[in-house]
Amino acid sequence: MPINPDAVGATGSPTDISWDSDSSLLYALSVGAGVTDPTGFELEFSTENSQNVTQKALPTMVVVLGMRTQMARDTSDSPLAKLGPFNPAMLVHGEQAFTLHKPLPVAGMATSVTRIANIWDKGKAAVVELESNVTEKDTGDPLFSTTMSMFIRGEGGWGGDRGPSKSFSAPERDPDHVVTYPTRADQALLYRLNGDRNPLHSDPKFAELAGFPSPILHGLCTYGFTGRALLHAVCGSDPDRFTSMAGRFASPVMPGETLDVKIWVDGDRATFQSFVGDRVVLDGGEFTFAR
Repeated sequence: MPINPDAVGATGSPTDISWDSDSSLLYALSVGAGVTDPTGFELEFSTENSQNVTQKALPTMVVVLGMRTQMARDTSDSPLAKLGPFNPAMLVHGEQAFTLHKPLPVAGMATSVTRIANIWDKGKAAVVELESNVTEKDTGDPLFSTTMSMFIRGEGGWGGDRGPSKSFSAPERDPDHVVTYPTRADQALLYRLNGDRNPLHSDPKFAELAGFPSPILHGLCTYGFTGRALLHAVCGSDPDRFTSMAGRFASPVMPGETLDVKIWVDGDRATFQSFVGDRVVLDGGEFTFAR
């Protein structure tokens, strides 16, 4: 039975979220910070007490903070509850985007409001787009906004709008930057400590039932590695210059595989793709930054 297409526009109650220094450190380590040079590079993201180094938060951590409210289904007023029942095992993360309205602090409290922005009928599946706007708890000032799309197999077929079709072609020139990052064999076990405990990323038997030879890396972990590449290659490692990032998940990454992030810069914007070998794993990348 298809999900409820009338849930478009459903908005959840304001939800408080918080994070601290340890949260920022864990996230940074879980997306590879410090691996290339644990004592000299990225200390501002991987440590909180290094001499003459001020701790900073990686910009892509906002997707973890936003996910805490976007995927909530345990309250009657949550947007996802209004979709009706569906099998979460049939859900695949399709796209992810965010915009920073100001630099993300290392620790803070904020309020998030999530709404169902669109529901598209893809025939044998539905695509649900969620938007969250997050404001600072004390001031009410905008902090960041996130948008994610979920591809839910078996939930389409009600005759609704298929939605826009998107295509992406990389510029017909060599990339301005190519950043290579290896992932660790235990990368998914570390990343799951941010809150995504889906057994697809940790349980070999569950992964086998889902059609994979072994647990796969979280898509948002690949997204975080890619964000680090953009930060260092384009923003001179300054997170204050990082303003927005969007991409589409194209294929899964296995823990231990090596990512190659190809970046094309055009003014204060960039396009990017992330590869494992010749396989595109994060596609349609769009990035903006302060020059």
